[in-house]
Amino acid sequence: MKILTADHVLPISGDPISEGAVAFDDAAVAAVGTAESVKSNYPGADVEDLGKAAILPGFVNAHSHLELTTLRGKLDHVEHDFRTWLIELNADRAAMSEQDIENAALLGALEGARAGVTCFGDIGRFGRAGLNALKQSGLRGIVYQETEFSPDNRTSEADLAALMDKFNSLRADETGLVRVGLSPHSPFTVSSRLFEAIAQASIIEKIPLSVHAAESSEEFGLLSEGHGFFTEVFEKFDVEWASPLCSPIQYLERLGVLSARPLLAHCVLVSDDDIKRIVGNGAAIAHCPRSNAKFGHGFAPFEHFLDEGIPVGLGSDSVASNNVCDILEEARFAALVARNRPDSKRFISAREVLRAATLGGAEAMGLNDQIGSIEPGKQADLVAIGLEHSAQQPINDIESAIVFSSTGRNVIRTIVAGRTVFFAESHC
Repeated sequence: MKILTADHVLPISGDPISEGAVAFDDAAVAAVGTAESVKSNYPGADVEDLGKAAILPGFVNAHSHLELTTLRGKLDHVEHDFRTWLIELNADRAAMSEQDIENAALLGALEGARAGVTCFGDIGRFGRAGLNALKQSGLRGIVYQETEFSPDNRTSEADLAALMDKFNSLRADETGLVRVGLSPHSPFTVSSRLFEAIAQASIIEKIPLSVHAAESSEEFGLLSEGHGFFTEVFEKFDVEWASPLCSPIQYLERLGVLSARPLLAHCVLVSDDDIKRIVGNGAAIAHCPRSNAKFGHGFAPFEHFLDEGIPVGLGSDSVASNNVCDILEEARFAALVARNRPDSKRFISAREVLRAATLGGAEAMGLNDQIGSIEPGKQADLVAIGLEHSAQQPINDIESAIVFSSTGRNVIRTIVAGRTVFFAESHC
């Protein structure tokens, strides 16, 4: 039995605990409470006091692209032009060797671990790279094998066969920590027939699904009105694609994709009607405010999602569009942007964004029975945040101190299933 004590423990499922402790045996949490009570219940346990620190559930990054890590900052000169950004991204990725992509994914996973991320929802065109990266770094997650550019119904059968070959190869290498899912990339890069087939497979075989949706005005214009830069791409490559003339969310519902209860990434441009459809189908959202803002795509109605009871986690997206994988930074930005959005109805609290960074992300990925909060029986996925920096003092409200005065660089320990995957030696 191992016991970690600290000045603060934040179970997320309950109020913060001063002078708290977490006991875990092998991979699971055995107890959480005051240090005095936990130590008295396990007198023979190995006790380590982290001192001026806070222990929380590990952060969940619900939307990432680890294989793009080495493209950090490379496309910033064209990020004002989403069309050019996408074209150059695909060209740069195509120029990378298999080993380049493997290395990039591992670097991204290690960056996340150092910032307290214990679980990734990673979308990869080269899903094997993300799978290997999470396994090598000791992290938890779901790797969503992404579709190729496949908007033409005429090739849907071949597209599905190729996708499922990749998926089945990955699924054979699943572990207790790392699972595999599918990601039909977006409403404008996947044909309607392929979308329907993937949704059906997801429902029948219980395959986790993640989809980019309602991310940009370009996407919205193409889906709802049939215009936009992708019409030129379709014409150039002789692709048969007809606009559904409705919102991206309506389109996904029409195709049965929402019935598979997918994890929808972004959802920036969604109406009240769209949100009702998301709620009615039991879908979830990965909220990526920094990436959205960096592209100038707008601000998703974060508090509206929460108020409607949608499971919402936070995602960094790729560092090609965000530049860092730091869920604490994401949480702070999410709160500030939500408070400052023109049609905001209320303030988002530090407690709410901490929940989104942990238990909310676990709920969005369907893993909340295992992770996301510190409770007996759940997995010992933990992060310890040092509180000794002068910029964090004084600590009058621990939740506020973590969200508004701390970053991933203050992380001193990251633990997955009871095993330390990152340790800040300077904190010994």
